Amino acid sequence: MSLSPGDALTSHNFGLQIDGVMVEYLAEVNGLSIEQDVIKHLSNSAQGRPEVSLMPGVQKDGQCSVVRGMTQSPAFTTWINDSIAGQMSTARKNASIIMMDYQNNPVKRYNMRNAWCSKIDASALKAGEASALTETVTIVFEELVIE
Repeated sequence: MSLSPGDALTSHNFGLQIDGVMVEYLAEVNGLSIEQDVIKHLSNSAQGRPEVSLMPGVQKDGQCSVVRGMTQSPAFTTWINDSIAGQMSTARKNASIIMMDYQNNPVKRYNMRNAWCSKIDASALKAGEASALTETVTIVFEELVIE
């Protein structure tokens, strides 16, 4: 079933792509946003009245959190380790959060330029518990472009 005009996307069908490679077992993405400075320009009109103009300024950097099932994904683990070790020549990657329709076709992308991992949190370990382990990774980026 494909989307008709006016249909909204559902939140369950998404993915993370890092330098063209899809990351498996994503559970959640939080905090993905774009923000930019606002420039306030004050002037006087020809009649001497004060006027205020608001203009867009520089886009700010940002961050988001990705919750994923704890797996042995070597590419993702290497990316995290390079980031934490400060090896920025290999840690900075272009990444995309991709929203998909019901037929798994990409319909919207949030492209993050020069993204790297700044934090990782592992889920709690409990004796006798059988729940899936997850890790929450904070991704910082220099620019976000929506396609």
